[in-house]
Amino acid sequence: MKQIFLKDKRDAAVLRFHPWVFSGAVARKSGAIEDGEWVEVRSHKSDLLGMGHYQDGSICVRLLSFQPAEIDQSFWTKKIANAYQYRKAIELTDRELINCYRLVHGEGDGLPGLVIDIYGEVAVVQCHSIGMHKDRTFIAQALQDVYGAKLKAVFDKSAESLPKDYAGKMQNGYLYGTGGEPVVKEYGALFSIDWETGQKTGFFLDQRENRRLLGEYATGKKVLNAFCYTGGFSIYALKAGAHSVDSVDVSAKAMELTDKNVALNGYDDSRHQSYTSDVLDFLRKTHNTYDLMIVDPPAFAKNMEKRHNAVQGYKRLNAQAMEKINPGGILFTFSCSQVVNKQLFYDTIVAAALEAGRQVRVMHQLSQGPDHPVNMFHPEGEYLKGLVLYVE
Repeated sequence: MKQIFLKDKRDAAVLRFHPWVFSGAVARKSGAIEDGEWVEVRSHKSDLLGMGHYQDGSICVRLLSFQPAEIDQSFWTKKIANAYQYRKAIELTDRELINCYRLVHGEGDGLPGLVIDIYGEVAVVQCHSIGMHKDRTFIAQALQDVYGAKLKAVFDKSAESLPKDYAGKMQNGYLYGTGGEPVVKEYGALFSIDWETGQKTGFFLDQRENRRLLGEYATGKKVLNAFCYTGGFSIYALKAGAHSVDSVDVSAKAMELTDKNVALNGYDDSRHQSYTSDVLDFLRKTHNTYDLMIVDPPAFAKNMEKRHNAVQGYKRLNAQAMEKINPGGILFTFSCSQVVNKQLFYDTIVAAALEAGRQVRVMHQLSQGPDHPVNMFHPEGEYLKGLVLYVE
Protein backbone atom coordinates (compact mmCIF):
# COMPACT_ATOMS: atom_id res chain seq x y z
CA MET A 1 0.00 0.00 0.00
CA LYS A 2 1.42 3.40 -0.99
CA GLN A 3 1.97 6.08 1.61
CA ILE A 4 1.18 9.76 2.09
CA PHE A 5 3.19 11.77 4.61
CA LEU A 6 1.74 14.86 6.25
CA LYS A 7 3.56 18.08 6.98
CA ASP A 8 4.78 18.79 10.49
CA LYS A 9 1.92 19.91 12.79
CA ARG A 10 -0.71 19.10 10.14
CA ASP A 11 -1.93 15.85 11.71
CA ALA A 12 -4.11 17.34 14.47
CA ALA A 13 -7.41 16.83 12.63
CA VAL A 14 -6.66 13.18 11.84
CA LEU A 15 -5.62 12.57 15.45
CA ARG A 16 -9.07 13.87 16.39
CA PHE A 17 -10.55 11.24 14.01
CA HIS A 18 -11.64 13.66 11.31
CA PRO A 19 -11.91 11.44 8.20
CA TRP A 20 -10.65 13.92 5.61
CA VAL A 21 -7.06 14.66 4.66
CA PHE A 22 -6.72 17.88 2.67
CA SER A 23 -4.15 18.21 -0.09
CA GLY A 24 -2.58 21.25 1.60
CA ALA A 25 -1.54 19.08 4.56
CA VAL A 26 0.45 16.65 2.41
CA ALA A 27 4.25 16.89 2.44
CA ARG A 28 5.06 14.02 0.07
CA LYS A 29 3.90 10.74 -1.43
CA SER A 30 5.75 7.45 -1.70
CA GLY A 31 5.16 7.38 -5.45
CA ALA A 32 2.59 8.01 -8.14
CA ILE A 33 -0.89 7.23 -6.82
CA GLU A 34 -3.96 6.61 -8.94
CA ASP A 35 -7.41 7.91 -8.05
CA GLY A 36 -9.23 5.31 -5.96
CA GLU A 37 -6.13 3.56 -4.61
CA TRP A 38 -5.90 2.62 -0.95
CA VAL A 39 -3.15 4.53 0.86
CA GLU A 40 -1.63 4.75 4.31
CA VAL A 41 -1.57 8.23 5.85
CA ARG A 42 1.46 8.85 8.04
CA SER A 43 2.75 11.74 10.15
CA HIS A 44 5.94 13.61 9.29
CA LYS A 45 7.62 11.16 11.72
CA SER A 46 6.18 8.21 9.74
CA ASP A 47 3.66 7.17 12.43
CA LEU A 48 0.60 5.48 10.92
CA LEU A 49 -2.46 7.72 11.28
CA GLY A 50 -4.99 5.91 9.13
CA MET A 51 -5.89 4.22 5.85
CA GLY A 52 -8.27 5.24 3.12
CA HIS A 53 -9.09 6.05 -0.49
CA TYR A 54 -6.93 8.51 -2.42
CA GLN A 55 -8.43 10.94 -4.93
CA ASP A 56 -6.71 13.92 -6.49
CA GLY A 57 -8.49 17.02 -5.24
CA SER A 58 -8.94 19.28 -2.23
CA ILE A 59 -9.91 16.26 -0.10
CA CYS A 60 -7.18 13.91 -1.21
CA VAL A 61 -7.79 11.03 1.25
CA ARG A 62 -11.01 9.81 2.83
CA LEU A 63 -10.09 7.69 5.82
CA LEU A 64 -11.94 4.43 6.51
CA SER A 65 -9.70 3.20 9.31
CA PHE A 66 -7.59 4.93 11.95
CA GLN A 67 -5.60 1.78 12.73
CA PRO A 68 -3.84 -0.92 10.73
CA ALA A 69 -6.31 -3.12 8.87
CA GLU A 70 -6.33 -5.89 6.30
CA ILE A 71 -8.51 -4.59 3.47
CA ASP A 72 -10.35 -7.75 2.46
CA GLN A 73 -13.95 -8.96 2.32
CA SER A 74 -14.03 -9.34 6.10
CA PHE A 75 -13.18 -5.63 6.51
CA TRP A 76 -16.14 -4.59 4.37
CA THR A 77 -18.57 -7.05 5.94
CA LYS A 78 -17.68 -5.79 9.43
CA LYS A 79 -18.22 -2.18 8.29
CA ILE A 80 -21.66 -2.92 6.83
CA ALA A 81 -22.60 -5.08 9.82
CA ASN A 82 -21.68 -2.21 12.14
CA ALA A 83 -23.97 0.14 10.19
CA TYR A 84 -26.76 -2.45 10.31
CA GLN A 85 -26.41 -2.90 14.07
CA TYR A 86 -26.86 0.84 14.56
CA ARG A 87 -30.11 0.78 12.51
CA LYS A 88 -31.24 -2.17 14.57
CA ALA A 89 -30.50 -0.23 17.77
CA ILE A 90 -32.68 2.69 16.61
CA GLU A 91 -35.40 0.18 15.69
CA LEU A 92 -35.51 0.67 11.93
CA THR A 93 -34.91 -2.94 10.91
CA ASP A 94 -37.58 -5.67 10.82
CA ARG A 95 -40.49 -3.27 11.40
CA GLU A 96 -43.95 -3.94 10.06
CA LEU A 97 -44.79 -0.32 9.19
CA ILE A 98 -41.32 0.79 7.98
CA ASN A 99 -39.19 -1.06 5.43
CA CYS A 100 -37.07 1.76 3.99
CA TYR A 101 -34.16 3.52 5.67
CA ARG A 102 -30.59 4.69 5.12
CA LEU A 103 -28.14 1.93 5.98
CA VAL A 104 -24.89 3.83 5.32
CA HIS A 105 -24.53 7.59 5.60
CA GLY A 106 -20.95 8.28 4.53
CA GLU A 107 -18.76 9.76 7.25
CA GLY A 108 -21.55 9.26 9.81
CA ASP A 109 -20.96 5.51 9.52
CA GLY A 110 -17.20 5.58 9.05
CA LEU A 111 -17.56 5.04 5.29
CA PRO A 112 -16.85 8.43 3.64
CA GLY A 113 -17.92 8.50 0.02
CA LEU A 114 -20.62 5.84 0.38
CA VAL A 115 -24.41 6.01 0.68
CA ILE A 116 -26.63 2.91 0.87
CA ASP A 117 -30.41 3.12 1.11
CA ILE A 118 -32.65 0.11 1.79
CA TYR A 119 -35.99 -0.13 -0.01
CA GLY A 120 -37.64 -3.32 1.16
CA GLU A 121 -35.58 -6.15 -0.33
CA VAL A 122 -33.37 -3.86 -2.46
CA ALA A 123 -30.20 -2.00 -1.47
CA VAL A 124 -29.32 1.06 -3.56
CA VAL A 125 -25.62 1.94 -3.48
CA GLN A 126 -24.36 5.39 -4.41
CA CYS A 127 -20.59 5.96 -4.44
CA HIS A 128 -19.34 9.54 -4.17
CA SER A 129 -15.66 8.69 -4.42
CA ILE A 130 -13.71 6.72 -7.00
CA GLY A 131 -12.24 4.45 -4.32
CA MET A 132 -15.67 3.43 -3.10
CA HIS A 133 -16.77 2.67 -6.64
CA LYS A 134 -13.71 0.52 -7.26
CA ASP A 135 -14.60 -1.45 -4.12
CA ARG A 136 -18.27 -1.87 -5.07
CA THR A 137 -18.09 -5.66 -5.50
CA PHE A 138 -16.83 -6.00 -1.90
CA ILE A 139 -19.70 -3.74 -0.77
CA ALA A 140 -22.30 -5.78 -2.65
CA GLN A 141 -20.98 -9.01 -1.13
CA ALA A 142 -20.95 -7.44 2.35
CA LEU A 143 -24.62 -6.54 1.94
CA GLN A 144 -25.41 -10.14 1.03
CA ASP A 145 -23.38 -11.38 4.01
CA VAL A 146 -25.30 -9.13 6.42
CA TYR A 147 -28.85 -9.44 5.04
CA GLY A 148 -28.76 -12.99 3.69
CA ALA A 149 -31.96 -14.16 1.99
CA LYS A 150 -33.79 -10.93 2.96
CA LEU A 151 -31.84 -9.09 0.24
CA LYS A 152 -33.01 -9.70 -3.33
CA ALA A 153 -30.98 -7.08 -5.24
CA VAL A 154 -28.20 -4.49 -5.02
CA PHE A 155 -28.42 -1.57 -7.45
CA ASP A 156 -25.42 0.66 -8.15
CA LYS A 157 -26.52 4.24 -8.81
CA SER A 158 -23.15 5.99 -8.86
CA ALA A 159 -22.85 7.26 -12.44
CA GLU A 160 -24.16 10.77 -11.68
CA SER A 161 -22.28 11.20 -8.39
CA LEU A 162 -18.73 10.47 -9.62
CA PRO A 163 -16.29 12.76 -11.47
CA LYS A 164 -17.09 12.84 -15.18
CA ASP A 165 -13.52 12.04 -16.24
CA TYR A 166 -13.82 8.75 -14.31
CA ALA A 167 -17.48 7.94 -14.88
CA GLY A 168 -17.40 8.68 -18.62
CA LYS A 169 -20.31 6.81 -20.15
CA MET A 170 -20.73 4.58 -17.10
CA GLN A 171 -24.20 3.07 -16.72
CA ASN A 172 -25.98 2.40 -13.45
CA GLY A 173 -26.90 -1.23 -12.97
CA TYR A 174 -27.47 -4.20 -10.69
CA LEU A 175 -24.49 -5.63 -8.81
CA TYR A 176 -26.66 -8.48 -7.53
CA GLY A 177 -30.17 -9.63 -8.47
CA THR A 178 -32.38 -7.89 -10.99
CA GLY A 179 -34.96 -5.81 -9.10
CA GLY A 180 -37.61 -5.86 -6.43
CA GLU A 181 -40.96 -4.55 -5.22
CA PRO A 182 -40.96 -0.78 -5.97
CA VAL A 183 -43.46 0.08 -3.22
CA VAL A 184 -42.23 0.69 0.32
CA LYS A 185 -43.83 1.53 3.67
CA GLU A 186 -43.01 4.45 5.95
CA TYR A 187 -45.10 4.53 9.14
CA GLY A 188 -47.78 2.76 7.15
CA ALA A 189 -47.81 5.27 4.26
CA LEU A 190 -47.04 3.72 0.87
CA PHE A 191 -44.55 5.14 -1.63
CA SER A 192 -43.58 4.04 -5.12
CA ILE A 193 -39.79 4.24 -5.46
CA ASP A 194 -37.94 4.72 -8.74
CA TRP A 195 -34.39 3.90 -7.66
CA GLU A 196 -33.23 3.40 -11.24
CA THR A 197 -34.05 6.84 -12.70
CA GLY A 198 -35.37 8.96 -9.80
CA GLN A 199 -33.48 11.71 -7.94
CA LYS A 200 -30.72 10.63 -5.52
CA THR A 201 -31.53 6.99 -4.67
CA GLY A 202 -35.25 7.43 -5.35
CA PHE A 203 -36.66 8.93 -2.15
CA PHE A 204 -35.70 11.48 0.52
CA LEU A 205 -35.45 9.26 3.57
CA ASP A 206 -33.89 12.00 5.71
CA GLN A 207 -37.28 13.69 6.19
CA ARG A 208 -39.11 10.66 7.64
CA GLU A 209 -39.38 11.96 11.24
CA ASN A 210 -40.20 15.48 10.03
CA ARG A 211 -43.02 14.10 7.85
CA ARG A 212 -44.35 12.27 10.86
CA LEU A 213 -44.25 15.50 12.92
CA LEU A 214 -46.15 17.33 10.19
CA GLY A 215 -48.96 14.79 10.53
CA GLU A 216 -49.51 15.97 14.11
CA TYR A 217 -50.47 19.46 12.86
CA ALA A 218 -52.29 18.69 9.59
CA THR A 219 -55.78 17.62 10.72
CA GLY A 220 -58.42 19.89 9.18
CA LYS A 221 -55.81 22.21 7.65
CA LYS A 222 -55.43 23.65 4.14
CA VAL A 223 -51.91 22.49 3.25
CA LEU A 224 -49.34 23.53 0.62
CA ASN A 225 -46.41 21.20 -0.06
CA ALA A 226 -43.88 23.19 -2.09
CA PHE A 227 -41.02 21.34 -3.86
CA CYS A 228 -43.02 18.19 -3.19
CA TYR A 229 -40.92 15.73 -5.29
CA THR A 230 -42.70 12.39 -4.65
CA GLY A 231 -45.31 13.92 -2.33
CA GLY A 232 -44.00 12.62 1.00
CA PHE A 233 -45.32 15.47 3.13
CA SER A 234 -48.55 15.51 1.08
CA ILE A 235 -49.30 11.87 1.89
CA TYR A 236 -48.72 12.41 5.62
CA ALA A 237 -51.01 15.46 5.58
CA LEU A 238 -53.77 13.54 3.79
CA LYS A 239 -53.31 10.58 6.15
CA ALA A 240 -53.72 12.94 9.13
CA GLY A 241 -57.03 14.27 7.80
CA ALA A 242 -56.02 17.55 6.16
CA HIS A 243 -58.95 19.50 4.68
CA SER A 244 -57.06 19.89 1.39
CA VAL A 245 -53.50 19.52 0.06
CA ASP A 246 -51.89 21.36 -2.86
CA SER A 247 -48.61 19.85 -4.13
CA VAL A 248 -46.24 21.94 -6.26
CA ASP A 249 -43.05 21.02 -8.12
CA VAL A 250 -41.42 22.32 -11.29
CA SER A 251 -40.76 18.75 -12.44
CA ALA A 252 -43.57 17.07 -14.39
CA LYS A 253 -42.08 13.68 -13.51
CA ALA A 254 -42.16 14.57 -9.81
CA MET A 255 -45.82 15.48 -10.09
CA GLU A 256 -46.56 12.16 -11.81
CA LEU A 257 -44.88 10.37 -8.88
CA THR A 258 -46.86 12.46 -6.38
CA ASP A 259 -50.16 11.65 -8.10
CA LYS A 260 -49.17 7.99 -8.20
CA ASN A 261 -48.43 7.97 -4.45
CA VAL A 262 -51.66 9.82 -3.64
CA ALA A 263 -53.62 7.14 -5.53
CA LEU A 264 -51.52 4.35 -4.02
CA ASN A 265 -52.64 5.45 -0.55
CA GLY A 266 -56.30 5.53 -1.56
CA TYR A 267 -56.84 9.29 -1.83
CA ASP A 268 -58.53 11.03 -4.76
CA ASP A 269 -58.67 14.51 -6.29
CA SER A 270 -61.38 15.70 -3.90
CA ARG A 271 -58.73 16.67 -1.32
CA HIS A 272 -55.54 16.81 -3.40
CA GLN A 273 -54.45 19.05 -6.28
CA SER A 274 -51.16 18.89 -8.21
CA TYR A 275 -49.48 21.89 -9.82
CA THR A 276 -46.47 21.62 -12.14
CA SER A 277 -44.94 25.05 -11.62
CA ASP A 278 -41.94 26.99 -10.40
CA VAL A 279 -42.69 27.44 -6.70
CA LEU A 280 -41.95 31.17 -6.53
CA ASP A 281 -44.17 31.79 -9.56
CA PHE A 282 -46.92 29.73 -7.95
CA LEU A 283 -46.68 31.65 -4.68
CA ARG A 284 -46.76 35.00 -6.45
CA LYS A 285 -49.76 34.13 -8.63
CA THR A 286 -51.99 31.96 -6.45
CA HIS A 287 -54.96 33.51 -4.69
CA ASN A 288 -55.03 30.61 -2.23
CA THR A 289 -53.88 30.97 1.35
CA TYR A 290 -52.90 28.11 3.63
CA ASP A 291 -52.98 27.00 7.25
CA LEU A 292 -49.93 24.75 6.95
CA MET A 293 -47.06 25.06 4.48
CA ILE A 294 -43.97 23.00 3.70
CA VAL A 295 -41.07 24.72 1.91
CA ASP A 296 -38.39 22.10 1.21
CA PRO A 297 -36.29 23.22 -1.78
CA PRO A 298 -33.29 21.42 -3.28
CA ALA A 299 -29.86 22.72 -2.27
CA PHE A 300 -29.53 26.33 -3.43
CA ALA A 301 -25.72 26.26 -3.04
CA LYS A 302 -23.19 23.48 -3.52
CA ASN A 303 -20.13 25.62 -2.68
CA MET A 304 -19.12 28.71 -0.72
CA GLU A 305 -18.98 30.91 -3.84
CA LYS A 306 -22.74 30.52 -4.29
CA ARG A 307 -23.68 30.89 -0.64
CA HIS A 308 -24.72 34.57 -0.82
CA ASN A 309 -27.06 33.92 -3.74
CA ALA A 310 -28.49 30.92 -1.89
CA VAL A 311 -29.23 32.99 1.20
CA GLN A 312 -31.03 35.60 -0.89
CA GLY A 313 -33.02 32.81 -2.54
CA TYR A 314 -34.09 31.33 0.80
CA LYS A 315 -35.11 34.79 2.04
CA ARG A 316 -37.27 35.58 -1.01
CA LEU A 317 -38.87 32.16 -0.97
CA ASN A 318 -39.76 32.21 2.72
CA ALA A 319 -40.95 35.82 2.69
CA GLN A 320 -43.28 34.91 -0.17
CA ALA A 321 -44.50 31.85 1.72
CA MET A 322 -45.22 33.91 4.83
CA GLU A 323 -47.37 36.24 2.77
CA LYS A 324 -49.57 33.29 1.76
CA ILE A 325 -49.99 31.74 5.19
CA ASN A 326 -53.13 32.42 7.21
CA PRO A 327 -52.92 34.05 10.66
CA GLY A 328 -52.06 31.32 13.13
CA GLY A 329 -50.62 29.19 10.33
CA ILE A 330 -47.64 26.84 10.62
CA LEU A 331 -44.62 26.85 8.29
CA PHE A 332 -42.20 23.92 7.95
CA THR A 333 -39.15 25.37 6.18
CA PHE A 334 -35.89 23.60 5.31
CA SER A 335 -32.45 23.97 3.80
CA CYS A 336 -30.25 21.07 2.72
CA SER A 337 -27.40 23.33 1.51
CA GLN A 338 -24.36 22.18 3.48
CA VAL A 339 -22.60 25.55 3.11
CA VAL A 340 -25.57 27.32 4.76
CA ASN A 341 -25.13 26.43 8.42
CA LYS A 342 -27.85 26.32 11.06
CA GLN A 343 -27.27 29.85 12.37
CA LEU A 344 -27.12 31.39 8.90
CA PHE A 345 -30.33 29.63 7.90
CA TYR A 346 -32.03 30.84 11.11
CA ASP A 347 -30.88 34.41 10.48
CA THR A 348 -32.12 34.20 6.89
CA ILE A 349 -35.60 33.16 8.03
CA VAL A 350 -35.58 36.05 10.53
CA ALA A 351 -34.87 38.39 7.59
CA ALA A 352 -37.72 36.78 5.63
CA ALA A 353 -40.16 37.33 8.52
CA LEU A 354 -39.11 40.98 8.77
CA GLU A 355 -39.61 41.42 5.03
CA ALA A 356 -43.06 39.79 5.23
CA GLY A 357 -43.95 41.88 8.29
CA ARG A 358 -45.15 38.86 10.29
CA GLN A 359 -44.67 38.00 13.95
CA VAL A 360 -43.22 34.49 14.18
CA ARG A 361 -42.56 31.96 16.94
CA VAL A 362 -40.18 28.99 16.65
CA MET A 363 -41.96 25.74 17.53
CA HIS A 364 -39.31 23.18 16.56
CA GLN A 365 -35.76 23.10 15.21
CA LEU A 366 -35.31 20.07 12.95
CA SER A 367 -32.53 18.06 11.33
CA GLN A 368 -32.09 14.82 9.40
CA GLY A 369 -33.38 11.52 10.77
CA PRO A 370 -31.27 9.28 13.04
CA ASP A 371 -30.47 6.92 10.16
CA HIS A 372 -28.47 9.86 8.73
CA PRO A 373 -26.13 10.10 11.75
CA VAL A 374 -23.51 12.79 12.25
CA ASN A 375 -20.04 11.59 13.21
CA MET A 376 -19.13 13.65 16.30
CA PHE A 377 -15.67 14.20 14.84
CA HIS A 378 -17.10 15.32 11.48
CA PRO A 379 -19.68 18.06 12.19
CA GLU A 380 -19.90 18.80 8.45
CA GLY A 381 -22.19 15.78 8.25
CA GLU A 382 -25.12 17.80 9.64
CA TYR A 383 -26.59 19.20 6.43
CA LEU A 384 -30.39 19.35 6.86
CA LYS A 385 -31.73 22.36 8.78
CA GLY A 386 -35.40 22.87 9.49
CA LEU A 387 -37.64 25.25 11.44
CA VAL A 388 -41.30 24.83 12.33
CA LEU A 389 -42.76 28.31 12.73
CA TYR A 390 -46.04 29.66 14.09
CA VAL A 391 -46.94 32.72 12.03
CA GLU A 392 -49.28 35.16 13.78
